[in-house]
Amino acid sequence: MSREAVSGPFSRSLPEKVVLASSNAGKLREINQIIGGLGMAAVPQSDFDVPDADETGLTFVENAILKARHAAQFTGLPAIADDSGLEVDVLDGAPGIYSARFAGTGASDADNLHKLLVELKTVPEEQRTARFQCLMVFMTHAEDPAPVICQGSWEGRILFAPQGENGFGYDPVFWVSGEQCSSAELSSGVKNRLSHRGQALQKLLTALTCG
Repeated sequence: MSREAVSGPFSRSLPEKVVLASSNAGKLREINQIIGGLGMAAVPQSDFDVPDADETGLTFVENAILKARHAAQFTGLPAIADDSGLEVDVLDGAPGIYSARFAGTGASDADNLHKLLVELKTVPEEQRTARFQCLMVFMTHAEDPAPVICQGSWEGRILFAPQGENGFGYDPVFWVSGEQCSSAELSSGVKNRLSHRGQALQKLLTALTCG
């Protein structure tokens, strides 16, 4: 059971430093923009030479827990991990947990975008519905039996070609209807408010500060 589901306040204080179980510069930037106001700072696991965890889970939450535990075990610090990805309805939820390696192990963002657009080449606009999912986990230590687990979802659709330069991953092809632009065309403040990762992180902060 996650601490998010447990009633009553927590007696512990927020850590000043946490390790982010990722070396993704985009994720690190987005997370620090949100948690900085609480006096917390996330540092990437690469600063501690932590190798990537084996993502052997079959779901976002399983992989997030694996990554958080792995980072906490190597560093001795509290850890934040997220496992996130893009679910495209017409592809039966793919690329899903394989979003970062949709075009193969070691694939670049450009490789993954290209593969996605090729697979959706003949799919009409009304069938290109999709969403970003984020499962975020906080562990106080590697053996934490009750990690905080939070989820955020962001609905949209897939464009026919990339638009915008501000995002990373699939942001340039993810159309945000309420803003009439792609995710990669949003300012960081708007994206942090709307995005799957922003939603999950705000829930996480609420769980940590309010119990």
